[in-house]
Amino acid sequence: MPPLGSGVMDAPPGDEAARIERALKTRPIAWREITRRGQTNAAHWLVGLPDGERAFVKCARGDDTASWIRDEHLFYAQTRGAPFLPRMLGWDDDGERPVIALEDLSDAHWPPPWTPDHVDAVIACLAEVAAAPAPPDLPRAADSQFDFQGWIEIEDDPASFLDLGLCSAAWLDAALPILRFATEIAPLDGDALMHFDVRSDNLCIRDGRAILVDWNFACVGNPRADVACWLPSLHAEGGPAPDEILPEGAAELAALLAGYFASHAARPEIPEAPHVRTLQLRQARTALPWAARALGLPPPA
Repeated sequence: MPPLGSGVMDAPPGDEAARIERALKTRPIAWREITRRGQTNAAHWLVGLPDGERAFVKCARGDDTASWIRDEHLFYAQTRGAPFLPRMLGWDDDGERPVIALEDLSDAHWPPPWTPDHVDAVIACLAEVAAAPAPPDLPRAADSQFDFQGWIEIEDDPASFLDLGLCSAAWLDAALPILRFATEIAPLDGDALMHFDVRSDNLCIRDGRAILVDWNFACVGNPRADVACWLPSLHAEGGPAPDEILPEGAAELAALLAGYFASHAARPEIPEAPHVRTLQLRQARTALPWAARALGLPPPA
């Protein structure tokens, strides 16, 4: 991230600047809008503060992002000081468009590219997450974002899935019963804290440690599932194949993830999250071959 410099430049439109000032309890002296990262249409700002510190600020610009930011704030408020989290520097909620401010991590490495040390750092971080006490009232992983309905949805509407070009109709007809059964018994249950949205735009590496952001999908369950949900995007970005990280015992999780990513990639675009379907398609392209290998199926063709 280039230096912010001094002076108020490119400040947010409307009352967004006032909401950011309320969250930080001070007036920023420099602003830069961040447009490179993130999958939603929330506004992201890097701001310079009078004491020389910098903050990363996320502002809701719709009802969905408002809900996600509130969930994220609640998690940060309940887990302050955890080493796998950024520091929370401020919060404001006017009842419509909440704002959260976190420590600036722009000096960290945000993959890709991936190195073996980066991969090891994320694996160590997820082990640390799983060992940490979970805040009360988190949802179960089985009731969270990775549902069990992906292959059922594809069976009901195979045309939308086949339009993605991931496999042929003949391959789908032969593989679908196996993929459905494997998904139904995927082991998500457990008591460990999980991030459950691990991918490169939600993590960075600083001083050899991984730090995870965007905790609005935090839940409790099987920590192997937290690792598994990261692996399709890791491989899509030039990292190792999922089988190298979880060589055994992950066939059912692979089937669940492949069905989730593929079924969601075939759905209409989300106005408040315009990049999500493209991301889900990239993950499906690596998750489906992984599931096929793990289940002993022929490669998707």
